[in-house]
Amino acid sequence: MLAYAILMWGIAALFLLLGILIYRGKTELIHEYHRKKVKPEDEKAYGQAFAKGLFVISAALIVSGMIALFAASGMAAALVVLFAGLFAAFFVLWRVQRRYNGGVF
Repeated sequence: MLAYAILMWGIAALFLLLGILIYRGKTELIHEYHRKKVKPEDEKAYGQAFAKGLFVISAALIVSGMIALFAASGMAAALVVLFAGLFAAFFVLWRVQRRYNGGVF
């Protein structure tokens, strides 16, 4: 499952890069309708909280790739970890949107 691992790590690198940029204040990388109700004084905290969700996605992708590469029952366990991590990340992002934007949309 080398191809799966490389694919997951490449996608994780992209999410990690986006997370770092957003964490450092480039909230314009987030679609406008997701941030239109965010107060100007909350933009920095919103960006940092949103980036944490992207970091969770990156971690899930990295761990899933590692499990697929090194575990004996690799693919099934890798997919379980991937979907659990994505669920956790989407929950984090949902909470951030609800807190700072007043809802998901």
